[in-house]
Amino acid sequence: MKVVIKFHLVLVVCFVSMIIVMADSTPSLFNETISNRRELIRHKKHNGPCIPHNLIDKCWRCDPKWADNRQRLAGCAQGFGHNTIGGKGGKVYVVTNPSDNDVINPAPGTLRHAVLQPQPLWIIFSRHMNIKLQRELIFTSHKTIDGRGFHIHIAGGAGIMLQHVRNIIIFNIHMYDITPAKGGMIRSSPHHVGVRGASDGDAICVFGSSDIWIDHCSFAGSYDGLIDVVARSTDITISNNHFVRHDKALLFGASDETPDENMRVTVAYNHFGKGLTQRLPAVRWGFVHVVNNDYTMWKCYAIGGAKGATIISQGNRYKAEHGAAKEVTHRNQAKKEDWVKWTWRSEGDLMLNGAFFVSSGNPHWAAQYKGYPLVRPEPAHRVHELTNFAGAALGCRVGLPC
Repeated sequence: MKVVIKFHLVLVVCFVSMIIVMADSTPSLFNETISNRRELIRHKKHNGPCIPHNLIDKCWRCDPKWADNRQRLAGCAQGFGHNTIGGKGGKVYVVTNPSDNDVINPAPGTLRHAVLQPQPLWIIFSRHMNIKLQRELIFTSHKTIDGRGFHIHIAGGAGIMLQHVRNIIIFNIHMYDITPAKGGMIRSSPHHVGVRGASDGDAICVFGSSDIWIDHCSFAGSYDGLIDVVARSTDITISNNHFVRHDKALLFGASDETPDENMRVTVAYNHFGKGLTQRLPAVRWGFVHVVNNDYTMWKCYAIGGAKGATIISQGNRYKAEHGAAKEVTHRNQAKKEDWVKWTWRSEGDLMLNGAFFVSSGNPHWAAQYKGYPLVRPEPAHRVHELTNFAGAALGCRVGLPC
């Protein structure tokens, strides 16, 4: 009876929080959030020396000649996605046209044309761009989207679909206000055009894919998830991103009925900020390493899951919001006799404003997962500086350090 009552109370809190988030959301909130936190950082960065703080940024940032060797980035991924090299070794493709008018025969110079090419490519942009996708953006393998040097916004239309591909890097892109797109004929490879169903409205959906790295992007306000990882996807790193204004941000695992037991995801150095409710992430099956992230807002819960997922939380800062749920964790409709067996561990996390993490399972989990490419956690008191430049507001300019 107590479990049922608790679950119903959680639902009530979530429902009320969703109403508040929806009432407060405006088209300008994403930009306001960026200006509140990231623009100040950017000005401070340009007025002083460039100092990278986390392991990934130390690999590539602060080199004033970054634009002469963009593909250096390909060796910088950490965690489960550490083997991701994207379009390394391929030619540079410059996107010059922000339109998306033809999803069957996309024009050369458009982003859709670039990601459909069969060979490895390092995709960059000629100028600032606002891209409204008419249909989901379908990739072929071995691609890097590198937005450094300009402000690249994918907004107001469909999102990105990574389906049955590998070796994809998405870097320094703003994605927000993503909407479902109607189905119909669409090109999915240079040699195939077929019928697709309507898209769900995810900013990025990873479906049956591996070796994926999403870094230094800013996400807000999609119709469905911000990032969904489903259908036997694995070896993924989500790092240095900024998440705001959404009810259910990150969902890992396809369904209760479809096991994703081999799914492995690293969530590192991200900032979870204003207007978030839950699923930061929510996990079914698999192994998720949550390390050195800054959680400054959630309404319902931060980390949830089901189906025996292994979740290791290390060196994160969890700051509960006034008037919202204090518990970081949420087991979805699970009985205690079941979830006590799930390995959910909090190690070295910093809990603020009443936040608390309910651990369960094997305290000696590390012996079982010896050899996994886990990011070494820094002390939680360093999280603010480790995530100081999270998001797509790096302000990289050619000839200057990022």
